[in-house]
Amino acid sequence: MTKDHPKIYLGLLHYPIYNKQKKVITTTITNLDVHDIARAGKTYDITKYYVINPLKSQRELIEKMRRYWTSDYGKEYIPNRHEAFSVLQLAETLDAVIDEIKEETGVRPKLIATDARQFSNSISYKKMREVIFNSPDPYLIIFGTGWGLTEETINKCDYILEPIYGRGEFNHLSVRSAASIILDRLLCDPWWE
Repeated sequence: MTKDHPKIYLGLLHYPIYNKQKKVITTTITNLDVHDIARAGKTYDITKYYVINPLKSQRELIEKMRRYWTSDYGKEYIPNRHEAFSVLQLAETLDAVIDEIKEETGVRPKLIATDARQFSNSISYKKMREVIFNSPDPYLIIFGTGWGLTEETINKCDYILEPIYGRGEFNHLSVRSAASIILDRLLCDPWWE
């Protein structure tokens, strides 16, 4: 990895996640999140995109989908989906993902939490971009499902990104929309220069 090409991983976490009563649950995997985040990840040249879910039945469902789109038939039918799915990996736990990245890179990845809430130690996109592009470390950006990452997960992270603010008061983006916006803010070519 170089200053111009940071090593970025994405994690879509389905457990532990809050529900709207702030109880810890496992959320189900959705087809749109898998497809759209893989496409956005491939567009921004991430290293891997992990869908993290402890339920074997959920992982098997996504593995079946992944096998289809990475097969010769899937490649011929929709070549760009085949390419997008090349970054997709499945994992049972966040710790397993961290261990895999550490084994691959020789370094524990820096963890970046995403959340719709502001924290006292939230970091701006501008500052996080500077950190990423000036560091040789791998980074794992963690996206929550349901009603967001648990406090325990957030406390494990090295950074917490500030929320995505739109023009109005509404602040409840789908995770796939948030992932696309965050990837663009952190990894796009500096068009403003």
